[in-house]
Amino acid sequence: MIMNAIDAMAAREQPRILTVKSEAHGSDGVMVSVADTGTGIVSQEADRIFNPLFTTKSDGIGMGLSICRAIVEAHEGRLWFAPNTPSGAVFQFTLQADNPASAAG
Repeated sequence: MIMNAIDAMAAREQPRILTVKSEAHGSDGVMVSVADTGTGIVSQEADRIFNPLFTTKSDGIGMGLSICRAIVEAHEGRLWFAPNTPSGAVFQFTLQADNPASAAG
């Protein structure tokens, strides 16, 4: 997701800002967000960006976001995106924290 953000901002003349944040989510989880000020996601592509082999890059193979989503979902998390303001995209995912007490039982 970070590499995608960097690629999305590469051709921009405006300030390029990449923000990576993590914060507590609920009582036992974490939410991570990757935000950029790049080109963003056009609405026609929004439903397909997580599909395998779909890419908006001229040299892309379309596996990055589908692999990211598969990894997050394999760990019982969720991955989504939203437009960033004034430009770019914000990708966020949630994961449950590992509870050592439940693993020991």
